[in-house]
Amino acid sequence: MSVTVDVGYDHPVNFVNRSEELATLRAWSGVAGGRLALVWGRRRVGKTALLRAFAGGNRALIHVGASRPLAAELSQLQRQIAALPGIADRISRRSLHGWDDFFDVIGELAEREPLLVVLDEFPELLHAAPDLPSILRARWETLVSTTQLRLILCGSATRTMESLQELRAPLYGRFDLNLQVHPFRPHEAALMLPEMKPADRAIVWGLVGGIPLYLSMWDQHASVQSNLLTLVGRPGARLLTEGELLVDTEGDSGDLGRRVLYAVAGGRTKHNEIADSIGADPTRTLDRLVSLRLLDKVTPVLEDPRRTRRRVYRVSDNFLRFWLGNVDRLRTEIELGLGRTAVTTLVAGLDDLIGAAWEDAARLHLRRLADRGELAEDVVAIGPQWQDNVAEIDALVLSGRERRVWAAMEAKWAKSIDGTAIARDLVGKLERLGIPTANVALFVAGREAVRQPGTAVAFTAADIFG
Repeated sequence: MSVTVDVGYDHPVNFVNRSEELATLRAWSGVAGGRLALVWGRRRVGKTALLRAFAGGNRALIHVGASRPLAAELSQLQRQIAALPGIADRISRRSLHGWDDFFDVIGELAEREPLLVVLDEFPELLHAAPDLPSILRARWETLVSTTQLRLILCGSATRTMESLQELRAPLYGRFDLNLQVHPFRPHEAALMLPEMKPADRAIVWGLVGGIPLYLSMWDQHASVQSNLLTLVGRPGARLLTEGELLVDTEGDSGDLGRRVLYAVAGGRTKHNEIADSIGADPTRTLDRLVSLRLLDKVTPVLEDPRRTRRRVYRVSDNFLRFWLGNVDRLRTEIELGLGRTAVTTLVAGLDDLIGAAWEDAARLHLRRLADRGELAEDVVAIGPQWQDNVAEIDALVLSGRERRVWAAMEAKWAKSIDGTAIARDLVGKLERLGIPTANVALFVAGREAVRQPGTAVAFTAADIFG
């Protein structure tokens, strides 16, 4: 599925994929009675485009909160209500003096036929009306039993959206649907880059991640150098300061949180390394950044994450990892006019930049194969395994209640790799880690070609990003 959706940006954004999310929304909407949903996810992930695509052809009102004073917000809503097709004069002229009036009107409009109402950027509405969730709670029992209202609360502020679901929150237990919208996985991002070769798609995904807006900015007919010069290599470039915006809007851990993020992006991934870098105990800040999905806490897949002390931290998002670790270090010089040479430096280190993202892409591909039933029938976990100074494996596939090692995988970001040699090395790593190798399937992921895969199953960017 690929259509162009106007979501308020200064260029059209192709709406692709999201078939599972659309199916979920349609199933939610198809149940009789009033329905309440929460749709959330990080900035730029495509929530608004998804909801506009879902609303297409339906009787719908989509309102985007903008931290206006309450009177201005309600005045805007009143104009949108009056613009609905077939609206009665007595309703179109009705003034809204508070949120109770708004719920009165939309409840009346939804008495006989479904009406979809989307309150987008819901956290922005709370600035002027922090009691809005309590007002909605007081009205919802009537709306759910007497109307066909489909009300969606949508937002990007992770902490605020999560707080709406907490035990003591006014709307706890009232959501019929809780839909978190995630960045595109590799095969989904590929749909936004149809004119590029699979290996080139892998590079784009490795740099800007699975964010639809960023992917839509990439010129598919230009080189990596030209694209980076346009997007980050000039004063005022569209993504030159985007990482700072992400940190400021997605995180709320202050200066210490920023220092931790920069430390991790700079390669200090262990707890003690981070502590040494920032000169403070990072434990609470790390937990906070993980809860905000800015960092991932990674533990060996064979160990219990609740008990093991063997863990590393990594920046969750490809683009933020690229920006924190590379672009921001060059930002001052770029703003002073050295963008072209700075971008040349970035491109020269491209293989190092893409290597970790390629491993992620290969692991996500294994998960996709498992979901399609193409691996063991009882896969329970897929993740990296390592033991310091012994061996490191990019992915193990575990199956059954006993978490038996069913498969092992190595991913190498190189145009052509020797599959036989890598498979032999992989078996040696399994043995050094004390993992029985009998009946363990072997997978090898190479960028464009895997020569002589031997007993291993090989896949390339054409399989992952095809």
